[in-house]
Amino acid sequence: MTEILTGAEMRALEQRAMDSGAVTGRSLMERAGLAVVEAIEAHWPEYKETPQSASVLCGPGNNGGDGFVIARLLRERGWTVTVYAAKTAPTARDALAARAAWGGDPEPLTYEALHRAPDAALYVDAIFGIGLSRPPVGDLADLLRYLAGSGGDGGYFQPRMVAVDVPSGLDADRGCVPGVPAPNPFDCPAPFAALTVTFDSPKPGHFLADGPALCGKLVVADIGLQDDRCTTGGADTAPKTQRPIGMRLIPPLADVPDSRIKRPFDIQPATRLVKRGGHKFTHGHVLVLSGPMGRSGAARLAARGALRVGAGLVTLAAPGSALMECATQLTAIMLRRCDGPEDLQALLSDQRLGTICLGPGLGEGARALTLAALAAEPARSVVLDADALTAFAQAPDALFDAIDARLGRAGPVVLTPHTGEFARLFPDIYAGWQGADGAMPRSEAAEQHSPPLSKPEAVAQAARRAGATVLLKGPDTVICTPLGTQRETGKPVDVRTLHAACYDRCAPWLATAGAGDVLSGFIAGLLARGLSGHQAAETAAWLHVECARAFGPGLIAEDLPEMVPRVISQHTDAD
Repeated sequence: MTEILTGAEMRALEQRAMDSGAVTGRSLMERAGLAVVEAIEAHWPEYKETPQSASVLCGPGNNGGDGFVIARLLRERGWTVTVYAAKTAPTARDALAARAAWGGDPEPLTYEALHRAPDAALYVDAIFGIGLSRPPVGDLADLLRYLAGSGGDGGYFQPRMVAVDVPSGLDADRGCVPGVPAPNPFDCPAPFAALTVTFDSPKPGHFLADGPALCGKLVVADIGLQDDRCTTGGADTAPKTQRPIGMRLIPPLADVPDSRIKRPFDIQPATRLVKRGGHKFTHGHVLVLSGPMGRSGAARLAARGALRVGAGLVTLAAPGSALMECATQLTAIMLRRCDGPEDLQALLSDQRLGTICLGPGLGEGARALTLAALAAEPARSVVLDADALTAFAQAPDALFDAIDARLGRAGPVVLTPHTGEFARLFPDIYAGWQGADGAMPRSEAAEQHSPPLSKPEAVAQAARRAGATVLLKGPDTVICTPLGTQRETGKPVDVRTLHAACYDRCAPWLATAGAGDVLSGFIAGLLARGLSGHQAAETAAWLHVECARAFGPGLIAEDLPEMVPRVISQHTDAD
């Protein structure tokens, strides 16, 4: 798994390395500049043989210092280089030194200067980097719109745009472009890069929201910080063993050597799916609750997913009205009648039923059935989706209290909301994340953040409030599990995973009815097999995308479980 660092964590990592004396700021800048040049030559091999013209756009900070290094190295390779620099001279010593090493007077970094200049073969965006969190204004906003091709005058040269760290204007922690609802070629103050080169570790914004659309191809370059990195993440300066676990990305980026980050929990998702002996009861028994006649399809999809992912047994519990409908569709999945909470309690007298999945297509009665499932003795693992979440939209504390009452007993709880369900369960946190303008109340925690919360921060707050693992679905799925608080500081500790279906793992075919129901079944099946709530959620998210990619265009939800054997075989054979 690849570790993801926020902008603050990355700056803290660099500062620790410099404070230790292992590196200097100038040496890191030189390594970063060289890494960008090497990435350019790898992405466009023809440039290595035939140097071209380049316009390098340098901002006033260290990102601009990286730009001056890139400009110098390109010139040394025979390129014709024009540097455009911010009117404000760099205040950082290393950036000043890099500018001095370039030599000569750069052109002003303005819209007018670029607009009248002849087009270059390559543009290097080293204006803002990872530090920007508010919308650019004035001439810089006009300049960025021009770079994005949205200046209204035909300026559109980003097919050969290289971004240093992140495209300027993109929030490196949130993946959004401050000031606009979404990037588009008509009004976006951020260039769409063909290639983005970041250093040491990817940043959340490379995968969240609009980041992938703006970054083009993402390359993560090693600049020699391995010895100073924190193996458990976090940006504080406490000893490594005391730092909270940071966010990780699954699957790992191919550009990042496996030797860079080693953790005891770095088990490839495919490995968790392999059965190693035992019998059907060894691998657990999942109970999926169904809605009434005409609405049982979602539960049947979840049940099929749980069985395919390796649960030893799966039972579908349906109201009497839906029994015949389900019986005509099920073979390996067993069927029981359940007309309400009393029937569910009777079913759960069989203690072999170790995991409950409810919500998909559940309809009326979802609230009472959810409370009964959470109150069951002994405590089961529970996956809550769809109607099991919507049923608590008017009183989410009732759900959280029911989860809290299980504290200290076995059985994790996993919530799998989409964005709308998340907003109904956690309205204040959602407002803090989306920056709502007062339509919903903002919590004290949300108001302390400016800019608004990132998606990982929002999911972390939700997981702590719910006392459960929360998987917030989307192309940029975020999973968080609360672990408690640090004894020394009282700060909350959690484990976070980002699973993004982007770049070479894009899977747009998952935008189909029932795909989320199959995901819930995957999670339930993995919980039944003994995985923790977080392991089950992140493994299921990975498998979900892999199944979609294995099938390709034309995918419908029923196809997802049937691709599981192929995916497991392909990935375990490769290992």
